[in-house]
Amino acid sequence: QVQFVESGGGLVQPGGSLRLSCAASLTTFSTYNMGWFRQAPGKQREWVATFTTTGSTNYEDSVKGRFTISRDNAKNTVYLQMNSLKPEDTAIYYCNHPAQIWAWGQGTQVTVSS
Repeated sequence: QVQFVESGGGLVQPGGSLRLSCAASLTTFSTYNMGWFRQAPGKQREWVATFTTTGSTNYEDSVKGRFTISRDNAKNTVYLQMNSLKPEDTAIYYCNHPAQIWAWGQGTQVTVSS
């Protein structure tokens, strides 16, 4: 069973930045596309970004130009650099395969507030 450990969240003011990390217990990590998701209070979990095995990236429209997904296959880790944060980015952030094929980790809370 794959396990994810997300970290790096916190409280930040609007316009600020955070870098999230997600470590996966997956020895074949490099062979899988990886994604970030988020769930805001009272809302369904939504996809945020994907980094494919070929190096291409895709983003949800509201985060384009502000968020950057990257990965380090040697560390089995995927990252999400979040800049120009807005209050509407407040959510618990999770990583998983884009098709959500594995169990979810505990996530990391991001709160954007002044």
